[in-house]
Amino acid sequence: MSSETALKDLPKVDPTLKGQLEGFTPDKLKKTDTEEKTVLPSKEDVENEKLHNEHLDNIAKFPCGRLKRTSTSEKIVLPSCADVEAEKQAKAHLQAVESFNAANLKHANTQEKVVLPAKEDIETEKTHQSLFQGVEAFDKTQMRHAETEEKVALPAKEDIEKEKGQQALFQGIEGFDSANLKKTETQEKNPLPTKEVIEQEKNA
Repeated sequence: MSSETALKDLPKVDPTLKGQLEGFTPDKLKKTDTEEKTVLPSKEDVENEKLHNEHLDNIAKFPCGRLKRTSTSEKIVLPSCADVEAEKQAKAHLQAVESFNAANLKHANTQEKVVLPAKEDIETEKTHQSLFQGVEAFDKTQMRHAETEEKVALPAKEDIEKEKGQQALFQGIEGFDSANLKKTETQEKNPLPTKEVIEQEKNA
């Protein structure tokens, strides 16, 4: 089989598309500038990447022979005697409640008791209601106009004289001149008991 295909066996192109391709010129293309943007990592990103790589490298190079073999022991805390007894009592209560036979209950009738008020309470309530109704239905037009007189009681003649005497006494004390006082000497006398008084004291 020949590697070259006969011209008649090639696919045919649409005449319209063929005309457009033949009439195309490169100068019809618009010029564009291609910009390559590369975001560089920051200083902190570089440091974090270094630390991460060092950590992974240390893990990979860690000698497993330095590890010591350990045995894991599982400790089970047993309950105390008090806990066991409390658990038994709780289970016994639950079993008693679950196995309780409701047929053993006795039928009971519920009675609703209403306490009626006594005769005295009814009379008191009626009195209160009548008082309230009387106050609410009171006609203010039946009230008489009254004027209030304020009486001032004047002091008696004796009270006025006493007040004057007290005021004069106060004025005399306040206006007293201490320069009018005479100088006096105070003598302290201590009388000694007589012989008769001493004898009476002894005999007593």
